[in-house]
Amino acid sequence: MARRVSIFVTCVIDQMFPQVGLAMADVLERAGCEIDFREAQTCCGQPAFNTGYRDEARQVAKHFAAVFNDAETIVVPSGSCAAMIGHHFAELFDTGESPFHGRVFEFSQFLTDVLGVEDFGARCDAVATYHDSCHSLRELKIKSGPRKLLAQVRGLELREMDAVEECCGFGGTFSVKFANVSGAMARTKIDAIIKTGADTLISADSSCLMQMRGALSRAGSSVRTMHLAEVLASR
Repeated sequence: MARRVSIFVTCVIDQMFPQVGLAMADVLERAGCEIDFREAQTCCGQPAFNTGYRDEARQVAKHFAAVFNDAETIVVPSGSCAAMIGHHFAELFDTGESPFHGRVFEFSQFLTDVLGVEDFGARCDAVATYHDSCHSLRELKIKSGPRKLLAQVRGLELREMDAVEECCGFGGTFSVKFANVSGAMARTKIDAIIKTGADTLISADSSCLMQMRGALSRAGSSVRTMHLAEVLASR
């Protein structure tokens, strides 16, 4: 019997990178999952939460909770949103732990730690480097999983960058409030990416990719950006 999985596509992906959501669904279906997409979903509340608007964030989180209340498993193509739902909802709802703790998973985490699948028959002819988003790395402790998945992609050579654990500088509204600092952090990251000689930058967070795509473009670099889901869906 197929495992039923509810997908939360996040605001950034819904509005700017819908192909990532489609790629995630494709990969999950290849893994034998039955996809459930709830059209009433909106935001997890993270932008308001991180900016200090807790009451507003709580209202958004309540809507999320109502939409996904009966979902057994929720998969998210973003470490930051998965951390918000799985960890910080506890603060918004004044509970010991999030009501979705143990039910929400970041995309790569679900593939490797829950399904135990690493090879999806993907092929992507590229020399790539991988960016660990801060939330995935520090809050969800995701490090080796994405690399195990990429190791099974035919035609892909993965090169680690020197600044592998450094932030890209996005940080949601941080990049707006502190544009100069954010830009300097992005330039440091871009220098490390270019130094690897990679032609493709991969990450599991589209917000980080959006930040670095802009910095790469301003630097005159031809390095392309791809979400992990897009790579795994490639043939």
